[in-house]
Amino acid sequence: MRKLFLAGTAMLLAGVGAVGAADVLPPVYVDPPVYEAPVQHVSSAGGWYLRGDVGYSWNKLRGVNFFQGGLGTYSAFTSASLRSSYSIGGGVGYQATERLRGDVTLDYFSKADFRGSTTGGCGVLPAGPCTSTDLSSVTGLSLLANAYVDLYKKGRFTFYAGGGLGGTHVKWKNLQNTACETANPASCDPTQFHGGAAGWRFTYALMAGASIDVTCNVKADVGYRFRHIGSGAMFKSLTSNGYQGYHKSIKSHEVRGGLRYGFGGCEEEVYIEPAPIIPAVYK
Repeated sequence: MRKLFLAGTAMLLAGVGAVGAADVLPPVYVDPPVYEAPVQHVSSAGGWYLRGDVGYSWNKLRGVNFFQGGLGTYSAFTSASLRSSYSIGGGVGYQATERLRGDVTLDYFSKADFRGSTTGGCGVLPAGPCTSTDLSSVTGLSLLANAYVDLYKKGRFTFYAGGGLGGTHVKWKNLQNTACETANPASCDPTQFHGGAAGWRFTYALMAGASIDVTCNVKADVGYRFRHIGSGAMFKSLTSNGYQGYHKSIKSHEVRGGLRYGFGGCEEEVYIEPAPIIPAVYK
C-alpha cells in the first residue's frame, strides 16, 4: 500500500513539472507567407499603323552616257553631278509580331539639280575642240514595300533595321546644252534643248534607326536610309524620236524623321488577385 502511494505521488509530481516547463517556454510563432499581387502587361502585338516622314538626301549619280551626234558613238559625260534634295512621304503598315513589322510607303523626292559636261567637236563653230555645259534636274516618286526587325528595346527606345523593294518614277526636265570652245569659253554654239525622259526605275533601300514612344500609340522615328535607283533614259535626241542620253544608277544617303500612329491599342496593366493571407499559426 505504501509503495502504491509513493508511486502515485511521483507520477503526479512529474506531470506538474512538465506543465511548469511548458509554461516557461515561449510560444513558437510561424510567420505567414507573404503574397504579392503579380502584374501582367497585356498589349496587342499586331495592329495597323499610319506613318508620315520627311527627309534630306545627299544624291550621287554614277554617270551619264550619250550617243554623239549622227556618228552613233556611245560616249560618257566628262563630268556628271547631282545636287541634294528633300523628300516627303507617307504609308500604311502592320505590326505582325512584337519584333516584325512591314509597310508600304510612297515618297516624293524634290528637284535635284544636275550639272554635267562633255568634250568633243563643236556644232556650228568651225573651231574646236569644244566643251559643253549641260544643265537639267530630276524629281521622283518612290513606291516601296518595306520590312523591319526590332533588334533591341530599352525603355521607350526601340532600335530597328530593315529593307525595301519597289520602283521609282523619275522625271527629267529638258537638258540645256551649250557647247563653247575649250580655248575660248566666250565663243559658244547656240544653246540647244533636249527633251527630258521619264519612267519607272527598279529601286531598293536599306534602313536603320530608332523609334521613341511618345504616347502608347504614337511613335517618333529617326533613321537613315540608303536608296538605289536603277539606270534609264535621261534625255531625247534632237534629230529623232529616240533617246540620246542615259543615266546610270542614282544613289542616295538620306536622313529621315517622322511619326507613326498605331491602331492596335495601348498596353494595359492587369493585376492578378492575390491569394488569401494565411493567419499566424501558434504552436
